[in-house]
Amino acid sequence: MLTLEGQLRLRRATVLVTRAGGMGGPAALMLTMCGVGRVILAHGGVLISPDLNRQVLGAEDGLGELRAPQFADHLRRMNRFVEIEALDHEPDDAEALDLARRCDVILACPPTFDERLRLNRAAVAARVPLIDAAQWGMGGTLCVFQPGETACLACLYPETPPFEESFPVVGAISSAMGSLAALEAIKILSGVGRPQWGRMLTYDGFRGGVSMIQLTRRSDCACCAGVSSDVQNSIFAETMFP
Repeated sequence: MLTLEGQLRLRRATVLVTRAGGMGGPAALMLTMCGVGRVILAHGGVLISPDLNRQVLGAEDGLGELRAPQFADHLRRMNRFVEIEALDHEPDDAEALDLARRCDVILACPPTFDERLRLNRAAVAARVPLIDAAQWGMGGTLCVFQPGETACLACLYPETPPFEESFPVVGAISSAMGSLAALEAIKILSGVGRPQWGRMLTYDGFRGGVSMIQLTRRSDCACCAGVSSDVQNSIFAETMFP
C-alpha cells in the first residue's frame, strides 16, 4: 500500500510516456489516476479506426483528429489535479534528451526499435530510470533499467533489430503490459515495493506463462559502458534488491 509520503512523492514527480497508444495509453491512465504530478505524452499522427482495438485514450468521435491532444483531454477529465503536457509528435534525439532531463522516469512504449533505443540513449545520458514495454501478438516484455547500475536496452539490443511495420496486436496484452509499466513507475517514484531493476519480464498470453530474466550489463555497450551513477543519492539505492 502507498504511504502518505509515497503519495506526496508521486505528486512531485514528472513522467514521460511515449508513445501513448496501446501500451502507453493505459500506462498514462494509471499514472494519472494514481496522482502523478505531471505526465508528458508524446504521440504523433491522427487517430484511425484500427487504433481503437487497443488505444484506450481514443474514441470513435476522435477519428481523423490528432491523437495527442484528445488523449491529453481524456486524462485531464480523469484527474483535474494532474498536469498533462501533450506533444503531437515523437521526439528526435535532441528533444528526447531535453525531455529526459525534465522527468523522473521514462516509459518507453513505442513499437519501433529506433524509437526505443533513442529513448534509452536519452535515459542513459540524463541518468533517468527507463521502463521499456513491448508487445507482439499475445506476448509482451517489460524491462526496468537504471543507468549506470543495470544493463540498458542497448546491452540487450547492441544492433537495431529489423522491424515489422505491420504486426498483430491484442488490446488486452497491450493494456496489461502498459499497466505493469505504470506499476513499476509507481514503485520507483513512491519508494514503495521493489522494482524489477535490471530484469526482463516476459508474458506469454497464448499459454498463460510468465518468466523473469536477469539482464547482464555489457562492458562494451556503445551506450552505457563507463557510465556510473551515485547509488547513495539515487532512488535506485532506496529500492534495489539486497
